[in-house]
Amino acid sequence: MEVSGAAPAAAAAVEAESGSGGKGSWYVLGERAVLVPYLREHVPRYHEWMQDPALLEATASEPLSLAQEFDVHRSWTLDPLKHTFIVLDKELIEGRFSPGNRHTEAMVGDVNIYMNDPDDMQLAEIEIMIAEHKSRGKGIGQEAILLMMAFAVEKYGIHTFRAKISESNTASLKLFRKLGFKDASYSAVFKEVTLEAPADALPLRFPLTIGDW
Repeated sequence: MEVSGAAPAAAAAVEAESGSGGKGSWYVLGERAVLVPYLREHVPRYHEWMQDPALLEATASEPLSLAQEFDVHRSWTLDPLKHTFIVLDKELIEGRFSPGNRHTEAMVGDVNIYMNDPDDMQLAEIEIMIAEHKSRGKGIGQEAILLMMAFAVEKYGIHTFRAKISESNTASLKLFRKLGFKDASYSAVFKEVTLEAPADALPLRFPLTIGDW
């Protein structure tokens, strides 16, 4: 992605918070998961997840107050170099999936990309968190990663993906290696493995089912 490729998201940042335009304007439909915009209505549930010490350790995060969590949500929404989706478990959706419905009852995690390498704006760091134990082991995390990466290729022109994972997070390391990521480096200081994969070497499926939120 050229730097100018982020301009539409930046120009529509204010609208994105309300779910209309910019980063808040899309959802992505999969077989097991649905990716939806991260909205203010999702923040309280997300905040509950991030009180779990295990999730804080896995995501290298610090505990925040609810007010701080809303501030972080706003900053993510306004940042043109980040894109966050909330992951819904389709089996937990009450009734049928409806664009525009927050479906907080089916929230199980989130997936993010960060285009934060100034030397290559077409490289994106990707993160996945499945917070709800009842939705782990169902293939939702793998599908959410693949959906997000295909979305990033289609909407942002990303050609390379990077993941930074704690060496203690063996499940995530196994998942990303299974998808085709290769170890690129290791930080002894942070006890973290960096993995990378070119987009054209990943099992991405097109066309995506993307809809207007």
